[in-house]
Amino acid sequence: MYDVVIVGAGPVGLFLAGELALADCSVLVLERDRERTSPWKALPLGMRGLNAGSVETFYRRGMLEELLTASSADGELIGADPDAHEPPAPRDVSHFAGMRLDPADIDATALPFRLPGPAMEGIMTSLEAVGTVLTEWAAGLGVQILRGAAVEAVTQDGDTVVTRAGGRDHQARWLVGCDGGRSTVRELAGFDFVGTEPLFTGYTASVAFADPRKLAMGFHLTPAGMYLRTPFEGHLGMMDFDGGAFDRSQPLTREHLQTVLRRVSGTDTALTGVHLASSFTDRAMQVTAYRNGRILLAGDAAHIHSPLGGQGLNLGIGDSMNLGWKLAATIHGTAPDGLLDTYTAERHPIGAAILDWSRAQVATMNPGPNAPALRRLVHDLLSTREGTTHVFRSTSGLSHRYDLGSDQPLVGRTAPDFRLADGTRLGDLLREGHGVALDFTTDQRLHDAAMIWKGPIRYAAGPVSNDLGFGALLIRPDGVVAWTDDHDPDHEAFRRAATRWFGGPTA
Repeated sequence: MYDVVIVGAGPVGLFLAGELALADCSVLVLERDRERTSPWKALPLGMRGLNAGSVETFYRRGMLEELLTASSADGELIGADPDAHEPPAPRDVSHFAGMRLDPADIDATALPFRLPGPAMEGIMTSLEAVGTVLTEWAAGLGVQILRGAAVEAVTQDGDTVVTRAGGRDHQARWLVGCDGGRSTVRELAGFDFVGTEPLFTGYTASVAFADPRKLAMGFHLTPAGMYLRTPFEGHLGMMDFDGGAFDRSQPLTREHLQTVLRRVSGTDTALTGVHLASSFTDRAMQVTAYRNGRILLAGDAAHIHSPLGGQGLNLGIGDSMNLGWKLAATIHGTAPDGLLDTYTAERHPIGAAILDWSRAQVATMNPGPNAPALRRLVHDLLSTREGTTHVFRSTSGLSHRYDLGSDQPLVGRTAPDFRLADGTRLGDLLREGHGVALDFTTDQRLHDAAMIWKGPIRYAAGPVSNDLGFGALLIRPDGVVAWTDDHDPDHEAFRRAATRWFGGPTA
């Protein structure tokens, strides 16, 4: 019997599998598809954006260099001067409803608790590149991956979950569905899935144009919808505001795609061929709880929305990072009461906010006689310094804050990448998936308190290049700050925080 069976070998399932294996859990991943690679995962159809928060997550697990190599990204564009005292200004900002904003308008002083480090920016990548890196990581940690195993049935009792897939029963203590927006696990386990119905049918395709010059490169809003052309030959995206009526309802023929393209682009462009094509909608749905007994959901299985702004993959990686260490502690019997319940409590509001971000973009793009005026107004507001900064905060993945019941401003946020005098960074200390106690004061009482949790918490002390005014911090395995104090740390407060997140003393 496995500790955990994960359904879905996409980035979310593989990242979660690695997190659990890092914590000495036995993991089996079941994947419906027999082949790991496909044209839908490779560029250009598999192109995805990882925001700065997700890049930071790969860095904190020691996979950033491999990710940059697999993505053909320039590491110099990601990192920062290792000797810098202050972080560089952001060099990119996401779009809102296709409106590109100038990163020079970001107010860096309004971005609290940033420090220079190797992971400061987002990157463009592909599902194939991310999958390759995560597959190698998970397999190296002992994760078993069974391909060609579609889930047929799921049953659970108070102690185990049995998943029937590929004609066999697979027994585990826990099951996690990471099997996408049309999740079989979600349906079989009876999760409530609620939200809003679509306004458009979207298309992504690889086509041949009779005259490519009739369609400009880039993202184009029109009176009838949207089209997108990228530098990849024949790569086409479209949005047709038909209420989602066409999605998966009829074959995606060349004639249909050409009709939609002519309508949304306002041109007479012709398609001479269609190599691959798929449709999607802006349907925005979320499960009411991420756990049902011994079955949990993560990624698109827990929430779906339009791909505008590229937040879906990032949201799923955040789910896995949050869930992994909590589920592992529960399996090993070291979790404090209610720890696993904090997965829904922390991630559901983040998912709900991303769904609303997606809905707002769709509403801004929806054609109609009043649409141009609304778009101009939104563009003017977002092009201000405050507006551009707001978009960056909302899409970078670095400004999410969990409500951990503290008024300390850094608690609940991702920790800055503090650098100790010997060159060690926080990212290095988080690589093995432990919590970290950072002590800039070398207070013996705090050292003694931290040593009581020597197993789940790694203690590190010494001066840092920039302490941001803090004397000590307790950081969870997912990189979230659980406790901070000034230059006279309260070791009893540290003990309470450590007990809350890591259970009773281990030494």
